[in-house]
Amino acid sequence: MVLHFRNISLLLTPGFKRNYSQELIKNGLVGMVGRTPMVRLNKLSDETKCEILAKAEMCNGGGSVKDRAAYFLIRDALQKGQLKPGGTIVEGTAGNTGIGLAHMCLAMGFKCVIFMPNNQSQEKIDLLKTLGAKVTSVPVCPWDDPNNYNHHAKRFADSLENSVWTNQFDNRANRQAHIETTGPEIWTETSGKVNAVVFGTGTGGTLSGVSTFLKEKNPKVHAVLADPQGSALYNYFKHGKLERSPGDSITEGIGQGRVTENLKGAPIDDAFAVMDVDAVNMTFRLLHEEGLFVGASTGLNVFAAYKLAKQMGAGHTIVTCLCDTGHRYYAKLYKKEVLKTRGLLDNMPEIYQQYLH
Repeated sequence: MVLHFRNISLLLTPGFKRNYSQELIKNGLVGMVGRTPMVRLNKLSDETKCEILAKAEMCNGGGSVKDRAAYFLIRDALQKGQLKPGGTIVEGTAGNTGIGLAHMCLAMGFKCVIFMPNNQSQEKIDLLKTLGAKVTSVPVCPWDDPNNYNHHAKRFADSLENSVWTNQFDNRANRQAHIETTGPEIWTETSGKVNAVVFGTGTGGTLSGVSTFLKEKNPKVHAVLADPQGSALYNYFKHGKLERSPGDSITEGIGQGRVTENLKGAPIDDAFAVMDVDAVNMTFRLLHEEGLFVGASTGLNVFAAYKLAKQMGAGHTIVTCLCDTGHRYYAKLYKKEVLKTRGLLDNMPEIYQQYLH
């Protein structure tokens, strides 16, 4: 995958020393997409006698796994001639894809407009504005409602010249990002010994792309969807019915009420329903035991990987990802009053409560 523009050459940069390794030097922000560290979760691995590994996706330039999709969505628009220099990228997003797009737009010379549901963390909204994006928050509506944030984004893009709605949910460039980058990285970094992957799903791009690539390498690799409460995907993959489970989730950016184009046809073997109490407690376990400051979607991923490890038994290698950092959820996930209101505080081990404000 080439992540740089042809008119940019590090070797022509004044002061560049030719004895440096180009492989170790990233070509700007765009060059920081992918090749994130693979991290062994020591305590969980030792407990289960499996290798529970996670791609540290906060190490992408924009700070989350969604940077991969953001770059490929823009690349797709450019390759199709839908976008010219100075144009506008428009997206409907719960936050991280928008943040990735905003970073890319600054680096590549585009404008960025984001529509998002009004239940997202203030930290994400503030960050998007700091990155120069125009942000509009709209009431939460289901996909089939014309006032859903994605439909707002499409209408706005259609009203502008030199503008594109990148359509992260149904544009398979999202899925392709993980076929070309995340999947190959996991295969290489585990020396082909990966037995299973497990990811939460919003657009479906990560799980479908990774599982597609890995199963071409080894059809025995097990692909598992981790679904938060309030989502319909667990019931869909387990029972064939798009019925939402009870409640809503403190997690952001995952869970879905429909099968997106990115998820259609994905080679998924199983699905786990993960309750908020388990996702949140795992989030704080990662902080307390591993020193990893992450969000609840990461907690959900790792809890599902931990559950899968116990189910598969000792000796297996299971890979998931650390989606982003806890900074983006500090006022929500790490606030005692919020957790109390959601009925999560009483179920949290007292030792973890020291990290709350």
